[in-house]
Amino acid sequence: MKPNAHSEKFGCISAAQRVWAVSCIHGEAAKLRELHEVMERRWQSGDRLVYLGNYIGHGSDIKGVFNELLRFRTDRLSQPGMIPEDIVFLRGAQEEMLRKLMQIQLASDPSGVFDWMIEHGIEETLQAYDSSEQEARGYLREGILATTRWTGRLRDTIQSHPGHNDILISLRRAAYTSNGELLFVHAGIDPSRPVTEQTDTFWWGSGYFDKIGEPYSGFKRVIRGFDRSHGGVLETAHTISLDSGCGFDGPLSAACITLDGEIDDLIASS
Repeated sequence: MKPNAHSEKFGCISAAQRVWAVSCIHGEAAKLRELHEVMERRWQSGDRLVYLGNYIGHGSDIKGVFNELLRFRTDRLSQPGMIPEDIVFLRGAQEEMLRKLMQIQLASDPSGVFDWMIEHGIEETLQAYDSSEQEARGYLREGILATTRWTGRLRDTIQSHPGHNDILISLRRAAYTSNGELLFVHAGIDPSRPVTEQTDTFWWGSGYFDKIGEPYSGFKRVIRGFDRSHGGVLETAHTISLDSGCGFDGPLSAACITLDGEIDDLIASS
């Protein structure tokens, strides 16, 4: 994949010396603030930043997460040499569910789809933006027009919080350093397919990640933020997994990775 190709879907990180990768936050704003405080002290010139998805879902302070992401982005962009493209937000499974929820009236089985979303943590996101499972089910029972009105109001509520929708519409499927050293994904990648042909494997294909037994597409390391088992920071010869269970009673982790694929710094919330 060439630098800046498919830029509407992928983040291209240029002029990096190191890249900070932040694992899934899951609505834990206090842990994110704690992580940012440490990162700020350890930040070096030439550092770049990638958030690996799942900002929402499960945790109780989703709006606080977005506010802190916006605050820290503004703070980092005030540093000499930083440009907006130096900070990339990936779409996680939770954000993909929210995107699908906004169109749930078009699903062949809206109630069945909603059941699945509730099982996977969407309820906390509804509550954060002044809705609920009970309210949603009521509109789903009324049919497509009522459901369309409800999703429209939910969208308006999100947009009423400055910057929250800006993050959601800026999300990228994956990110990579411009010379092809590092690839950042949310959960998984199918090593038999090119990056641009992964479809929804980025969000739901975490099982593929463990099958990466050789350099994928020339990248020295593939880094992910979500692991279904929340197994902590795990390294193989060609991969790094960073999910320490934030949102599931675990800490929030971040690694600073050099262009040769090595972890230069590792931090975690308490």
